[in-house]
Amino acid sequence: MQEAKARLSELIKSAESQGPQCITHHGQAVAVVVSRKMFERLTANEHSLVEFMRRSPLYGAEDITFERETGLTRESSI
Repeated sequence: MQEAKARLSELIKSAESQGPQCITHHGQAVAVVVSRKMFERLTANEHSLVEFMRRSPLYGAEDITFERETGLTRESSI
């Protein structure tokens, strides 16, 4: 992390030219620096969840059945 602070401009340039850059603290990965272009691609939300579901090949299918547990309680796996 100290090196990332000291060389921030180089870190950003590397993220732009080489891809995501991992930052570690005491040997453990704690953060990743990505280019703005990659960030926008990863976070782009062109469609809502409803639109996504409506584009499913199963949308409108009437022959799909879901089995449901009819009991009042379920066992927890926790």
